[in-house]
Amino acid sequence: MGILSRASYVIRSKLNAVLNSAEDPSETLDYSYEQLRDELQDVKEGIADLTTQKKRLEIQKRRLEENVENHNEQARQAIEQDREDLARKALEKKKQKMSQIEELDSQIQQLQSQQEGLVEQKDQLQQRIEQFKTKKETMKARYEAAEASKRVNEAMTGAGDEMKDVGRAIERAEERTEKMEARSQAMDELQDEGVFEDALSDKDQLDRELEEIQSKGEVDAELDTLKAEMGKGDADETTDESADAEVTTDDLEAELAGGNGEGDVETPEVSDSEVESELEDLKEDEQS
Repeated sequence: MGILSRASYVIRSKLNAVLNSAEDPSETLDYSYEQLRDELQDVKEGIADLTTQKKRLEIQKRRLEENVENHNEQARQAIEQDREDLARKALEKKKQKMSQIEELDSQIQQLQSQQEGLVEQKDQLQQRIEQFKTKKETMKARYEAAEASKRVNEAMTGAGDEMKDVGRAIERAEERTEKMEARSQAMDELQDEGVFEDALSDKDQLDRELEEIQSKGEVDAELDTLKAEMGKGDADETTDESADAEVTTDDLEAELAGGNGEGDVETPEVSDSEVESELEDLKEDEQS
């Protein structure tokens, strides 16, 4: 295979592939049906032309037959008038006309055979067209049903071209959303850690930590001042000193009793409820 032959083969194959991809079976079937109808019309026109020619030959044959009868009559009249020469000429013309009639009969028979053949072909073609029409409509219905089913399946499975574009758009939207969410979370985390400085402040992280400690100390000092103003701190200290004094007195009494050799002296026990009662009395006295 030469270069030109290979190039021609490749071009034809490419064109065939393009045509196959662009071909619509419904349109192709309709076109084929119209082509068959055009062929049927051509056959009918051919039959009409043959019939016309046959009719013309038949008319010509009838005229010749009339001429033959005229020549016969001329020959009789010539014989009656003893004009054998005229009778001979009339018979010669009759013979020529008879020869032409035979040729016309042959042509008419030939046209008749062709006409009958065309009529038979026309009937067969018309029958094929009717069969093709029925099959065409059936195939078109099947193709349209298959195409609709394919579109539904592609829509359900997302395998169609349009659904692919929609699915890809959704994927891109999800990717951008996830990226924005991750960036937002990262910015929040870095902001909490103090990585980013406030654009409106000239303080760094150390300054902010010192201010936080100072603020906490100021709150504690204000709380102590408030407690002192309300007498909460003095009452607690007085209660602690009284308890220490009582414990010291008890210890001294016990030591004195032991040093005089008079034996052990039972020290009265002070319950928690009594201590709490005394503390409540002291708080009420201070508030009054």
